[in-house]
Amino acid sequence: MPAEPPPARRAAARAAGLLLAVAVLLLVCVASVAIGAKPVPLDAVWHGLFHSTGTGDDVIVADVRLPRTVLGLLVGCALGLAGAVMQALTRNPLAEPGLLGVNAGAAAAVVSAISFLGVTSLTGYVWFAFLGAAVVSVLVYVLGGSRGATPVRLALAGTAMTAALFGYVNAVQLLDSAALDRLRFWTVGSLASADMPTVGKVWPFIAVGVLLTLLIARPLNALEMGDETARALGASPARTRVLAMAAITLLCGAATAACGPIVFIGLMVPHLVRSLTGPDMRWVLPYAAVLSPVLLLGSDVVGRIVARPSELQVGIVTALIGGPVFIQLVRRKRMAQL
Repeated sequence: MPAEPPPARRAAARAAGLLLAVAVLLLVCVASVAIGAKPVPLDAVWHGLFHSTGTGDDVIVADVRLPRTVLGLLVGCALGLAGAVMQALTRNPLAEPGLLGVNAGAAAAVVSAISFLGVTSLTGYVWFAFLGAAVVSVLVYVLGGSRGATPVRLALAGTAMTAALFGYVNAVQLLDSAALDRLRFWTVGSLASADMPTVGKVWPFIAVGVLLTLLIARPLNALEMGDETARALGASPARTRVLAMAAITLLCGAATAACGPIVFIGLMVPHLVRSLTGPDMRWVLPYAAVLSPVLLLGSDVVGRIVARPSELQVGIVTALIGGPVFIQLVRRKRMAQL
């Protein structure tokens, strides 16, 4: 077997890879602003971003595609980090944010607001979805055993809550056609309705969630080795799980509130990142925060191209990509166990 490179060389290679990922993200952001039902030349993109006159291509760039790209950056980063934390928390490389019932809680709150309170604006959806995600996360933590919660208990509690809440969502939609019509694009997962007011409402929650994930990177490394080892290394398993669930709620709740449940981003990217960086969360988290928006915005661009002059919602594109990838990951995991 080849000798393992020294730590300094590994760190340099990871840093170089992260810089390359940032460069790819910048290119994808440019593509997100320039490509759509109407292609916009790069000089017009520059003019619309920095010298907008409020007419023609400037409107498309500054008022439509820029908010969409910024929201995609935030949501992609949030989903990637939430997935990475979820996989570390449950010690399951195939876990994703919806496992704790966050998506189901957000969807249940939104459909209730539409059907029973008459909420019709995306701004209203954001607050109700975030509230639902937060409430369900607390319930899952309580059902999972509170301070004695284990990865298996949390996963079981989250699965049970998800099944119950999505059953409720489907029942309300079947009984209320107006709720079904208003919710159908949100439940698919879409960036099409992005605007700066929505960005302004969700970014503080995502920023706090990002800060929490950075603070618990080292304790998560210890927790992945087991509770006893984590305690021996000075980490508190109970406190780490509480902070991790708070981070997942903030990140996934805000992302789901703004765009609806977008699947597989939080599964695929952290899993890929671990194969590149190893299990060290101090590297997994930055890579996931950069590469997840690459996948989300790239999928959004693909959705605009393949169905011109209409478009496929980004949640559909990520599901079409993620389904085969997930099957392959499961097959590889089974083969490794044989």
